[in-house]
Amino acid sequence: MIRRPPRSTPLYSSAASDVYKRQMKERARFAPSPTGPLHIGGVRTALFNYLIAKKNGGEFILRIEDTDTDRTVEGAEEYIIESLKWLGLTPDKKPYKQSERKEIYLKHVDLLVENGQAYHCFDTMEELKRAKEKHGNDFKYRHDKNFGLKNTFTISKEEADSLIAKGEFVIRMVVPSNETIKVKDEIRGNLSFNSNELEDKIILKSDKMPTYHLANVVDDNDMKITSVVRGEEWLSSLPFHILLYKYFSWAPPKFFHLPLILKTEGQGKLSKRDAEQQGFPVFPIAWKDSIGFREQGFLPEGLINYLALLGWSNESDKEKYTLKELVAGFDSNRIQKSGARFDIKKATWINHLHIQDCSPKKIIELCEGQTATAFSRFGKKLEEIIDLIKERLNLLSDIQKEIGVFMHEPSDYDQKVLQKLNQPETLIILNFCKLHVGSSEEGSVIKEGLFNSSAENKISFGQTMKTLRLALAGSLKGPDLFKMIEIIGAEETIKRINKLTKTLKP
Repeated sequence: MIRRPPRSTPLYSSAASDVYKRQMKERARFAPSPTGPLHIGGVRTALFNYLIAKKNGGEFILRIEDTDTDRTVEGAEEYIIESLKWLGLTPDKKPYKQSERKEIYLKHVDLLVENGQAYHCFDTMEELKRAKEKHGNDFKYRHDKNFGLKNTFTISKEEADSLIAKGEFVIRMVVPSNETIKVKDEIRGNLSFNSNELEDKIILKSDKMPTYHLANVVDDNDMKITSVVRGEEWLSSLPFHILLYKYFSWAPPKFFHLPLILKTEGQGKLSKRDAEQQGFPVFPIAWKDSIGFREQGFLPEGLINYLALLGWSNESDKEKYTLKELVAGFDSNRIQKSGARFDIKKATWINHLHIQDCSPKKIIELCEGQTATAFSRFGKKLEEIIDLIKERLNLLSDIQKEIGVFMHEPSDYDQKVLQKLNQPETLIILNFCKLHVGSSEEGSVIKEGLFNSSAENKISFGQTMKTLRLALAGSLKGPDLFKMIEIIGAEETIKRINKLTKTLKP
């Protein structure tokens, strides 16, 4: 029987490592797996890593964790990179790929095995299944418990060497008995874990690729990561990572485990299905048949701004932030512990604020696919039109609806408004509106003429304006009325006045 307890002698000097860590430049990383599209929760994780790094003048790193080849999805890596580029979260270095670092991981696994801090296991999937069925909730794979399984603690050296030579094994880390593993999370405070409740996690799979636990720790140390920001679902992995840091005698980084992004209503994490049921996406940009926030009409600045406020509280009531302002004002001590509900109405409002800061020219550029065709008829007037409707835009995709009033006459009228009209008075208004529009192309001149005619006919100017707007737009909502007349022209304006006149006449 082979029994190799963990050595207490550290691999490296922990004191030297701690001093070195304190002297390091701030570095944070976003480390997604290319197993599908980037969820909005992942975007927020990337953002908070970016903010923590940049707040302290450091670097933001992208690391693609692609060691699980069975789950890797074609195109996912490129999608992640394109998403971050659109969001403005540009990494400071070329992306690292774990699949290119296999030899580094194997070297560190060998060190752990050599020092008795990891061991070979030879169980088949069927043998593990039977052990789980037999022992139920008591089953945890550990070096200090014998469940009739095969590893270097339970079989002879000769048999173990033979199986190792065949390559039929995984490697697990040793979790010590009767220890309290203590660690500080920057959001949740001091945490402790009972080592007896943990199993010996696999750190090297049968395909000789590392698991998340080993690769994550080795990479974070090798890449000089000082802050690890990730979702709270990784809290259960934290004690294993702390043990690995201890085994290697490396100073661990600071840990921030972010709260979940919750459903708008009900319990639980926001899912793609929940979002689709309420008519909004969960991906930053389109993925296959699913649209993203970009395609729905969000600006990257608007989405980033909202996500920063989702789980982080600022000291003021300020809502609108540029990315630069977020970096300057970000305080990691104000990251909230509890989950935050995703509110699409609030997200849309924040996006609206950012659209208002855009010039008409920029909006046209952002909507190039739409404006190049449908709106080309307006030529140089397009910027003027965008300026008129901008304050009504919550999403860039609203342009199609808001610009429609310039493109065609109303197909219908607001029936509530129509029914309240005094027909004889309305016909008088439409008649003198047509006369003034036909006599001048300047909005200010037309406005003055309508004011005088309203007074002469003892009709309120407000009623005249409502009637004219109904004729031109079909409702009482819309852009500046006289600017609109100047853009669509006298001929089109009179045509629309005539249409409402015919609608009112028996």
